[in-house]
Amino acid sequence: MRAKFKNIKEKLIEDLLFIAAISSIIVVLFIFIFLMKEGAFAFLENGVFNFIFGTKWRMETGTYGIAPLIIGSSLVTIGAVGFAIVFGIPSAIFLSELAPPRIGNILKPTVELLNSIPSIVYGFIGVVLLLTSLRNTFDMIDGHSFLAGSILLGVMALPTIITISDDAITAVPKDLREGSMALGATRWQTIRRVVLPSAISGIMASILLAVGRVLGETMAIMLIVGCVARVPSPFFNFFQSGDTMTARIASEMGEAARGSLQYHSLFGIGVLLLIIVTVLNVIADIIRVRIQKKVGRE
Repeated sequence: MRAKFKNIKEKLIEDLLFIAAISSIIVVLFIFIFLMKEGAFAFLENGVFNFIFGTKWRMETGTYGIAPLIIGSSLVTIGAVGFAIVFGIPSAIFLSELAPPRIGNILKPTVELLNSIPSIVYGFIGVVLLLTSLRNTFDMIDGHSFLAGSILLGVMALPTIITISDDAITAVPKDLREGSMALGATRWQTIRRVVLPSAISGIMASILLAVGRVLGETMAIMLIVGCVARVPSPFFNFFQSGDTMTARIASEMGEAARGSLQYHSLFGIGVLLLIIVTVLNVIADIIRVRIQKKVGRE
């Protein structure tokens, strides 16, 4: 009787887990269908080429080109993720490999606490401190720029990269470290040639999650980048103000008439964001698999 009850219980748990997994897939599928349904009209009415590569976003003339928004999102993402990688991965190495336990037990919860601060608070801090500092340092008009967005979002992405990379590095078996040092390698050689290659999957995952957070950030960007839909000159000029795809959706969706071309164009931006994130996930998986195979061969 007990064995029969145990089997029923295990089967019930398996079914619930299966339902939960299928439900998540169905939800994502419905989101994709809804976005495509609402955004397809923008591509049809504007034309795919004009919508993606057009440089003018004018509500009064019904012209909707999102090239300035794509460039703005790209600049902010590249700058923020680069900033987070430069400071985040060395910090994770320090916490997992070099920091004394007493210091590590203090620093890691502090870093994780930064992840719980609302983005609007980061935005206010950026307006009060960061914009003023950039304006005085680089003699800018008001400080609103892609550089400000990159720095602020880089700081917001730091906890993600530090925490996940630290966990990945810590999870590397101790035997690998001891074997490397037993063969005469120094601590730095062990970290660079053994520990980091072994933890590369977790590090790549942290970078991918950081990219996702930066691409999806809205409120902080609206406060410090400038909300001006224009192509910077030159296009890689971090010191100019601009706009991003998410900020444009947030700033105009509330006033867009349902069913209008503006409304559908905003959903078209959402479709493009979904495609970009999907492509990034695929590329990251391919890179991770290739790195794992290379490390395995070596």
